[in-house]
Amino acid sequence: MALINLVDCLAVSSFLYLFVAFCDNGRRGGHSYPPGPPPWPIVGNLLDVPKEAPWAAYANMSKKYGDVICLRVLGQVVVVLCSLSAVKELLEKRGETYADRPALPILECALLSPFGWLLPTSRKNETWREGRKLLDRSLRPGATISYRQMMQENTHRFLAQLLATPRDFRGHIEAGKFVMSLTYGYDLKDGDTMISAPVQAVEILSRLILPGAALVNHLPFLRHVPSWVPFLSYKPLARIGKELSDKMKNEPIDFVKNAMRDGTAVQSMASEHLREVENLPSSMRHRHEEIIKVAMGSIFSGTVSSMSSFFLALVLFPRVQRRAQEELDVAIGRDRLPTFDDRKRLPYLEAFCKELLRWRMVTPLAVPHASIENDVYKDFFIPKGATIVANAWAILHDSETYPDPEDFKPERFLDKDGSFRDDPALGLVFGCGKRICPGRHFVDATLFIVISSVLSVFNVTKAKDKSGHDIPVNAAMTVHSGIVVHPEKFECSIAPRDYIAEDLILANSLS
Repeated sequence: MALINLVDCLAVSSFLYLFVAFCDNGRRGGHSYPPGPPPWPIVGNLLDVPKEAPWAAYANMSKKYGDVICLRVLGQVVVVLCSLSAVKELLEKRGETYADRPALPILECALLSPFGWLLPTSRKNETWREGRKLLDRSLRPGATISYRQMMQENTHRFLAQLLATPRDFRGHIEAGKFVMSLTYGYDLKDGDTMISAPVQAVEILSRLILPGAALVNHLPFLRHVPSWVPFLSYKPLARIGKELSDKMKNEPIDFVKNAMRDGTAVQSMASEHLREVENLPSSMRHRHEEIIKVAMGSIFSGTVSSMSSFFLALVLFPRVQRRAQEELDVAIGRDRLPTFDDRKRLPYLEAFCKELLRWRMVTPLAVPHASIENDVYKDFFIPKGATIVANAWAILHDSETYPDPEDFKPERFLDKDGSFRDDPALGLVFGCGKRICPGRHFVDATLFIVISSVLSVFNVTKAKDKSGHDIPVNAAMTVHSGIVVHPEKFECSIAPRDYIAEDLILANSLS
């Protein structure tokens, strides 16, 4: 009897599997999915989804299967794009078709639902449209110019911090002054807790939303499984994320509103937008304030990670540091710090900033897109609801286009006469199509003023141990499956170039 039951179960399972396959083939209209690892029955390619350094793993996979890879994970389709032509065709030329984000059950569960308001990961809905419109207006190139003075003042304070406690350079970077000052007019102090919520919240979100990161995204019914079940490891993180998300969204805006009532608010994006709606009727004002809260809370740029990579590049490639300082000394001199007006006279510095973005990308796989309708690309079928991942790392580390891609070479972006040569492909570091990062102009401006100012007054070298030997530097990046990556911790020595530089730092920190 048991044998008969087993045979019956296998027969039913086989029938269901063949029925689903038949229906799927009909939906595809004769087209095949893009190539990829052969899927197993039921689980598909679940075991093929890389858990560490997925950007590199997918790049290696593309050498076997081509520049468009397909993985089917528990019935869901994931398409990874590893070429510039595929990214441009799908995410830019067909941008409306791929302007959505994946439906993530993990963001809909009771514990993590507060994360759903974040614009970078939110679905294509009216709140996203209004919030995105507000951010585009706030962070367009012309608007960024009005914040240059604030950026320079923050940079000068950053130089003073490096002078006082150079060993804590990472802590000074992670203080988040640039973002908090621009967005909320909030002057962070050492050890301030205002920035800890967004830092930790973004880290948690980064670890939970890429394909394969959380099983609940592929098996939505797991949302209803009790939290004590051991394999549901996302739930403890979710509990922390709920509290952090609320703080990230509400506390800074409450600070601005209180400052406006007290008459102590300084210029910021949040205060400007709140003033625009303060005379509206109560119901309309509340709706607009919620959009402002969502938009401002979604600003957390990759400047922190990029600045850590900047110091890493200086330690590993001293030749590049010397050449950049030589250009600064000739173009500006040693009696003042750089300004934004100097940028057009510093082509090597311009190339340095671009190479930094290419060399160590903050989001090597970007934030996944989703298709809103069935599509066909090169005779391959891409279904509605498929997750689309742009592997920017594979594209910008292609050795044919960028020889020795792991070397830091600003010369890649210079013509023979030394003039700067732009590379449109670098836009991939900020995402693609309708979902490209609205803060890209702010990040670009911040990197330039900080990098040029640090190089003007500091020498960055390897740190020494007690015996006077160089301390080895770990050049690796974090390799977990999160969206945002950072350099692993490393030590370095940061010292003024000479007494002229030290006096210049002190003079500007007091002005």
